[in-house]
Amino acid sequence: MIGAERQPTSDCRQSLQQSPASGGRWDRPKLLEMIGQLRDGDVVVVWKLDRLSRSLKDMLHIMERIELAGAGFRSLTEAIDTTTAAGRMMMQMVGSFAEFERAMIRERTSAGLAQARAEGRIGGRRPKLGDKQRREIAESVTSGRKSGAEMARLYGVSEPTVSRIVAAHRQQFSQQQREQA
Repeated sequence: MIGAERQPTSDCRQSLQQSPASGGRWDRPKLLEMIGQLRDGDVVVVWKLDRLSRSLKDMLHIMERIELAGAGFRSLTEAIDTTTAAGRMMMQMVGSFAEFERAMIRERTSAGLAQARAEGRIGGRRPKLGDKQRREIAESVTSGRKSGAEMARLYGVSEPTVSRIVAAHRQQFSQQQREQA
């Protein structure tokens, strides 16, 4: 949740804007739009610091842009208020921990995927068709007994899937012919 709050002096509040983009990305149009609209005395309010950014470098860049606009920053969950020196220091410390946490998650995910690959497991969904079914599709289409569309409907797959199966079968067949020659 990212928003801008007008100070009571203007007796006006801009409603909080939801920003569905990830805090780990910089190309977030709502955030950029909000930063562009900031004026002196505004306060940017976020529910949690990692909603703003998960990279300390990006967070510092965002905070610099907020400061250049003459605005403050407030995180509701971490109770950080950058209108004070202590708040600015606390924001940098919490930002460092958020970046560390994201790096740890990335490392654990990579290690888990590497371990799974080493154990012979691969990601993604299971193939819808087995080798026997693929062979039957390829032979039916190449022999002319059935069309690609008929085989797609029969096996509940798309026509491009049937085309890829037939192309792979033809390539394998021509490779076998070359090896025998």
